[in-house]
Amino acid sequence: MSNDELMMGPRVVLGVRKLLAVMSSTFMNGGGGVRDLYGEDRATEDQLIITPWSFSVSSGCTLLRDPRYNKGLAFTERERDAHYLRGLLPPAVFNQELQEKRLMHNLRQYEVPLHRYMAMMDLQERNERLFYKILIDNVEELLPVVYTPTVGEACQKYGSIFRRPQGLYISLKEKGKVLEVLKNWPEKNIQVIVVTDGERILGLGDLGCQGMGIPVGKLSLYTALGGVRPSSCLPITIDVGTNNEKLLNDEFYIGLRQKRATGKEYAELLDEFMRAVKQNYGEKVLIQFEDFANHNAFDLLAKYSSSHLVFNDDIQAGTGIAELIALEISKQTKAPVEETRQKIWLVDSKGLIVSSRLGSLQHFKKPWAHEHEPVKELVDAIKAIKPTVLIGSSGVGKTFTKEVIEAMASLNKKPLILALSNPTSQSECTAEEAYTWSKGQAIFASGSPFDPVEYEGKVFVPGQANNAYIFPGFGLGLIISGAIRVRDEMLLAASEALAARVSQENYDKGLIYPPFSNIRQISAHIAANVAAKAYELGLASHLPRPKDLVKYAESCMYSPGYRNYR
Repeated sequence: MSNDELMMGPRVVLGVRKLLAVMSSTFMNGGGGVRDLYGEDRATEDQLIITPWSFSVSSGCTLLRDPRYNKGLAFTERERDAHYLRGLLPPAVFNQELQEKRLMHNLRQYEVPLHRYMAMMDLQERNERLFYKILIDNVEELLPVVYTPTVGEACQKYGSIFRRPQGLYISLKEKGKVLEVLKNWPEKNIQVIVVTDGERILGLGDLGCQGMGIPVGKLSLYTALGGVRPSSCLPITIDVGTNNEKLLNDEFYIGLRQKRATGKEYAELLDEFMRAVKQNYGEKVLIQFEDFANHNAFDLLAKYSSSHLVFNDDIQAGTGIAELIALEISKQTKAPVEETRQKIWLVDSKGLIVSSRLGSLQHFKKPWAHEHEPVKELVDAIKAIKPTVLIGSSGVGKTFTKEVIEAMASLNKKPLILALSNPTSQSECTAEEAYTWSKGQAIFASGSPFDPVEYEGKVFVPGQANNAYIFPGFGLGLIISGAIRVRDEMLLAASEALAARVSQENYDKGLIYPPFSNIRQISAHIAANVAAKAYELGLASHLPRPKDLVKYAESCMYSPGYRNYR
């Protein structure tokens, strides 16, 4: 049977042998030794439009309603005839570039950021490739829409704006049936899972089931910025209740209406989930824990890091940032890491972390308890320690006060101020405050975006120290190497790759991060560094090692360009 004969009508059925041949060829061509079931990495090739879990050829309204294959007005005249689309679309034919231009024009008409977010989510559910094309081409403009800060507001109002479910919801009702729930997800070749229990969404607190916006947003960036195929990404929310009374009393709340489960009940559900994920998706599926409260996040990471491919870029910020800095100083100076830790001081809600507090400190803070008299206020700690860099990652807004910034400026010609907490409302200070209070001395970067600031006739462009620089490329590096575990050395390798992409021109402008417009190239270099470290540590399973890891990473990245359908 010829290809033309296969496309004769909506009732045509592929012979089993032919179907197996098509599926086998797609299985063999995926990047990183992983099946590329939908030909997502081969965007320029002509493709048969086959629904992989059945024998029928997609056509007509079914094709238009499948976001993975739908091209809207970009279907050509030939494709409209071949796939029974004639009359189901207006007569005009738009290419993808014109579609992008029209949609960006429409997005810019919205004055409310949440409306832009909703429009982008609608596009993702309607035309997946166009969604990613727009996001990649306009990343600096749209990143704040699909990620921080707008995603925070979206989570707060998730019940009200809920339209179509995205990802998997695993609640206490599914205890004992988690594996069955995972099997309900139509994609079987999952490479990356982002999971939250919604207890500490950004700096907004307990949003329960409505935290789903975070895994959805993060995974869209895994694809757009890191090139991980969308079909291999799975957002999951673990719903164990919420302690947010406002949500419990909200008639539109979409989650369990009960207080949060804790202790044994919580641990048993999470353990069942982790075992089921491994059983269903295998040893090499990457699980990113996201926005768990600290009292669970540290325990989960410690419990599963030796048996699963897991990381958490929230807590591997905070004390994790401190540890990576200590490791890098140790690497460059050859000093023992125990010694380099002494150069880094931490402050929590009770003040400077010092050795006299050891008895009351959580275990992850104890390595940072140095010999010093207790100091309660941050500004007094700065005056006593005399730091050159101030990093905020507590999720508590407005902690970098005028007195704090002035103290840093009095001690340093160019104080480095990193206000990393999200969303914007929880930032330790604004860009304007940092530049004004330091009299233009500060080098500033933040977790959420801020507009340029004019101070005494000079325009300062704040950097964005967004974890979106790291995790998409980091995940890609784990995937292409077939890594089976995550180690701190890999996170350090990712950070070094990012630092190497900062040019002297960036430094001259007071920027310590490269522009987001180059993020796909940056992600490829991060992926290569992470993969190289996985091979070095003996944790890579994709053998033999590719000769050029940067080119290999680039070759594995998903392309959102439309395919030509025969």
